[in-house]
Amino acid sequence: MTGNKIHLPHSPIRIQTIYPVILAVPEEVRAYKPRDRVVFLSRHARMALAKSAARSGIPMGELRQTQDGAPLPFDGTYWSISHKPCYVAGVVAPWPIGIDIEKIRPCASGLFEKTAGPAEWTLAGTEHASLTTFFRYWTAKEAVVKAAGTGLKDLLKCKIITIANDHRLTIRYMNKDWCIEHFFFDGHITSIVSNAQPIQWSVRA
Repeated sequence: MTGNKIHLPHSPIRIQTIYPVILAVPEEVRAYKPRDRVVFLSRHARMALAKSAARSGIPMGELRQTQDGAPLPFDGTYWSISHKPCYVAGVVAPWPIGIDIEKIRPCASGLFEKTAGPAEWTLAGTEHASLTTFFRYWTAKEAVVKAAGTGLKDLLKCKIITIANDHRLTIRYMNKDWCIEHFFFDGHITSIVSNAQPIQWSVRA
């Protein structure tokens, strides 16, 4: 680590399947008081993380974070979690990893300008970005800054440079290309830094 930023690996990454796990949040949790709900969601996301580690054959280690909340690797294993009212997600990997989950829903138009520039929206083939495109961009960029350990302040520094198809795109950030894979389910989107590796998603009720 340098400050709160993660050193990115320079050597070629060998082919390795990544196993992100998504867990549904019990409906009764939505009635919890805000503080109790946050505590539950955080714990539930770590359960998803443990399941990802088990599927990957990696023993879970101590989950520590920097003062800014960026996850610190354990025993050379990187990890990332995300939680929203209906679902949480967790993933481990042998390189810096980031995951983000969002419900595709109406949002303020001002967020579009704060998420991407005109050239990036044009890259999507539309002058007025759809909500699906917005959340593809938002979750992809958040996954990248999570992997880099830099945070949302750098969101606009992440630039969409290619869109391969409806499920994959590439971001340029910190002089590096980051491959992103999307997964759509139940009105939600999850984005993960894939490093062009095979991804096996798991969604559990």
